[in-house]
Amino acid sequence: MNAVNPPIQGEPLIKPSSTDHPLHEAICEACRTVHDPEIPVNIFDLGLIYTIEIDDENVVNILMSLTAPGCPVAGEMPGWVEDAVMAVPGVQTVAAHLIWEPQWGMDMMSDEARLELGFM
Repeated sequence: MNAVNPPIQGEPLIKPSSTDHPLHEAICEACRTVHDPEIPVNIFDLGLIYTIEIDDENVVNILMSLTAPGCPVAGEMPGWVEDAVMAVPGVQTVAAHLIWEPQWGMDMMSDEARLELGFM
């Protein structure tokens, strides 16, 4: 999403997740076990997991971001997410991909994360 290729009117900024898949909730819970070492809140409630896509063969693709591009664990965190999600019974394979558009912002945090960090 940039000036050269602006989003199509009405196109979501974040690709929708497979929320109707039977493994979706378990995968969300697995993502909640991964924490940013600099922030005492899990990455799911921080809003860093943008999309969880699950196909009919239980292959999982995750689009995620970080709080900042210079995050010291940028190279490691997708692997942490993949390891956590692979532990979910029924998941065949998982790939976590870092994306930077849209840029993460504090407004993406859940109410639980805001409360835990003292923003509510």
